Amino acid sequence: MSIAFETEARVARLMSDYMHCIDDERYEEWPDFFIEECVYRIITRESRDRGHLAGIVECESRGMLRDRINSMRRANVYEPHVYRHLLGPLRIVSEDEHGIRARTGFCAMRVVQGQSAEIFVTGVYDDLIRKEQDRLKFAERVVTLDSSRIDTLLVIPL
Repeated sequence: MSIAFETEARVARLMSDYMHCIDDERYEEWPDFFIEECVYRIITRESRDRGHLAGIVECESRGMLRDRINSMRRANVYEPHVYRHLLGPLRIVSEDEHGIRARTGFCAMRVVQGQSAEIFVTGVYDDLIRKEQDRLKFAERVVTLDSSRIDTLLVIPL
């Protein structure tokens, strides 16, 4: 097995495990996919293209990710729903001493109990992935949404 193939397989497994964690509503496990000092940002394509750095959601540590989940569980008021993610092909952009850069398109379907599934968001994940204790984890996950229109509160992680 070549190193490139092994890297791609390990990153694909990370992506799959991440999606299943969210889609299976195991939200408390979600921060564990990130290293301690990390970046998780959700931004629109329009904002990115204009050079705006601030995202709709901006977290800079695993602790901030845990706070988002605690807030979601205890403080936020929102219509109960779940996501079902569909991933596009994974592309390894580069691999060097800083980590693995990967890019993956996605679609998140939103399902509200008693209603039809609907396309909630589409976009791309731009990731910096590092090895931590023999496990791949996200050092940076930038979620760029194709549309600047989001019809509801972004509570559940993408």
